[in-house]
Amino acid sequence: MADSDVYVVWDEAVTGYNFGPSHPMHPLRLDLTAKLAMDFGLFDADNVHVNGVSEVDEAKLAALHDEGFIAAVKKAGSSASLTDEEAKKYGIGTEDVPSFENMHAASAMLFQGSVDAAQSIISGGYRRAVNFTGGMHHAMPDYASGFCVYNDIAGAITEFLEAGYERIVYIDLDAHHGDGVEKFFWDDPRVLTISMHESGKFLFPGSGFPAEIGGLRAAASAANIALPPRTLDGDWLRAFDATIPAIVEGFDPQIIVSQHGCDGHRSDPLTHMRLSVDAMRVATEWVRDLAEKHTGGTWLATGGGGYSIIDVVPRAWTNLVAISAGRDIDPAARIPGRWADYAQTKTGREAPLSMTDGFDGEFTPWTNGYDPESELDRAIMGTRKNLFPFFGLDAYFD
Repeated sequence: MADSDVYVVWDEAVTGYNFGPSHPMHPLRLDLTAKLAMDFGLFDADNVHVNGVSEVDEAKLAALHDEGFIAAVKKAGSSASLTDEEAKKYGIGTEDVPSFENMHAASAMLFQGSVDAAQSIISGGYRRAVNFTGGMHHAMPDYASGFCVYNDIAGAITEFLEAGYERIVYIDLDAHHGDGVEKFFWDDPRVLTISMHESGKFLFPGSGFPAEIGGLRAAASAANIALPPRTLDGDWLRAFDATIPAIVEGFDPQIIVSQHGCDGHRSDPLTHMRLSVDAMRVATEWVRDLAEKHTGGTWLATGGGGYSIIDVVPRAWTNLVAISAGRDIDPAARIPGRWADYAQTKTGREAPLSMTDGFDGEFTPWTNGYDPESELDRAIMGTRKNLFPFFGLDAYFD
């Protein structure tokens, strides 16, 4: 394989992860993403290798998730019904995580997709892998949460740990705090989890504050950048630039694993952020740059949240595949007509016209100075003050 080759997970069967027609996490978002990537020619590119999901390794799943929880997921997806006590204990049958037929098999498939992606890198065949169907960052060891049943990201990171990797950076760009992944590796100094999200004061899951920096055995292994609601593109990129590169450099990773939830978009119904697909594209390019600088390009990327099914998710994750493959799409590129017709047929709504929302990528870098009157800068400084000293950095100037 060439260094530019990328392993992409896509299997139409993943659309079986379906909480019902009225649930925000509709599987059509994945179908539309795959078809847009196809219509931009990405799946036919010489260096893009599209792979279905392999048979689920139940032992790997059981190594991360509680036996009783897995049994409850299996029961919820069968003709049997969970008791109220089981439903409450395991977070299943709730408004966020309704039961559905074959729930275990569908959830495990997302998990296995990211495990497969990790294995493609571990085997030496690829430096980059993408599973936009994954990114279930809220799933906990013993209960489902926030639309997430099994934690595929934890599955991928565990693959790298078991293969001997000792310094893994996880970057979470979803508008919600990546609490599940953080929980799995809270006390593991080999894994640095970084989550940039809307503050838990205003948004589920109500966690991810700057003082949360890891367990007693792993101080400075968790970085949380908790941003104010209604954060705009330039401020979001300023927050990224002011925190993530320095922390990543201080940790000196062997691989970067990232989650690219796109629910921070201004049209998303579930958050209060005000981002564009352009800012998300820039941030994804920055993650790629960090991988090139620190890990020799070794990078595994997943999808995540994102509930603007036609306007945002397909464009954001088609960009993710393109950027991973080094086949960046011009923001001004027109949306292919065939895809637009298909999307309108499926949703009854007109598709966006192009791959841009009109943001030019401009932001004010931290080197221009800290403004204590700015709510955004105070949020950034909270993270810098809590984390930077551990890496020998000055919170105000580095």
